[in-house]
Amino acid sequence: MSSAIPYPYDTRLNVLHRPLEVIDEKALADAAPHKWYNQTLCQVNASVVRIGVIEGEYHWHKHDEDDEFFYVVEGKLLIDLEGRIIDLSPRQGFVVPKGVLHRTRAPERTVILMVENAGIVPTGDE
Repeated sequence: MSSAIPYPYDTRLNVLHRPLEVIDEKALADAAPHKWYNQTLCQVNASVVRIGVIEGEYHWHKHDEDDEFFYVVEGKLLIDLEGRIIDLSPRQGFVVPKGVLHRTRAPERTVILMVENAGIVPTGDE
């Protein structure tokens, strides 16, 4: 029997663009169908670049083997760490190292780019 938790996020792990294709981040963000939308844009070597269009909060989680990079395109991203809150504005980025418990929040509609290993489980290691 599966113990998978049904998260309320629209997470699409398929790679949307191949090499040599133009990626229109704004058009994708404008067309995002949900308040918490995550789409893999492309693969670069062993990593992927994802777009997130988010509003609200994600759950606390960690990745035992993977770092995550978050870059704000528009809006405001809060990254909660144990005992610390990172407050990111447009054109700011932050790396959450592997093994660090964290949660992302957006008090308003926010567009972010994420870079992480292609095999990462976005909801964290359980």
